[in-house]
Amino acid sequence: MNKPSLRGCLLGILVCCLSVMLSFTFPTSAIAVNNPELLPDTVTPIVDLANFLPQPQEDALIQDINTFEAETGWKLRILTQYDRSPGRAVIKFWGLDDKSILLVADARGGNILAFSIGDAVYELMPRTFWIELQARFGNIYYVRENGENRAITQAIETVKGCLVKENGCLVVPGLPNEQWIFTLVTSMLGGVIVGLAAIPRKEGQVFAWQWVLLLSPLWGILVISFGIGPVVTRTSDWLPLLRNVMGFAIGALVAYLSPLINQNSLSKS
Repeated sequence: MNKPSLRGCLLGILVCCLSVMLSFTFPTSAIAVNNPELLPDTVTPIVDLANFLPQPQEDALIQDINTFEAETGWKLRILTQYDRSPGRAVIKFWGLDDKSILLVADARGGNILAFSIGDAVYELMPRTFWIELQARFGNIYYVRENGENRAITQAIETVKGCLVKENGCLVVPGLPNEQWIFTLVTSMLGGVIVGLAAIPRKEGQVFAWQWVLLLSPLWGILVISFGIGPVVTRTSDWLPLLRNVMGFAIGALVAYLSPLINQNSLSKS
């Protein structure tokens, strides 16, 4: 009875993962059909079928994209859609190639952003970058607070900034507040583990360094991989890093002194 259930769960997880990967690499809503009649007669880098962009902002963005393409050779294109999609027709309409990046904004899903990326782009920004970019600016909470137009423009500005960097970007630059809070929590949790591990367990012992070393893979992952790594790779600001280090130290100190605090409380009672 357990085996089929476990197999079904694993299959479901695999299907979900593949769906997420395909959603940003090959946006099905943008390429599954072919409706060239939805495209304008003149070629423009933005086709705003869903009217997400106010006209002045669209005009400024078109000029900015054209200037960026003329200076760098990278081709940025934006398609917004709601009810119907031009689908595969955009490939011929825009002449999409290996140096092209197509942003598709579709409000029908949970995340409005999807990307179709040329092979040459992956040399500067890996697949994980696009997943993070989609999650940061396309989620329903960001769109609800900032609007579809800002989600589109912020994603495009981020892509442009990474394209002009010599080595591109492995992660999306910038540290949102909610992501920093997560890194702070993991840093404090890692400190708590260090503090509990360091509590003396033998008479005359002051610091149980053996236990701290034994548990280093656990607290090391929490502090370095989830606490410090996301901060230093996304921002050069030292303040979030300092706060995380302080959070780690406070968590370790409180956990290490917890037996003494409990003992004093019991003696007073």
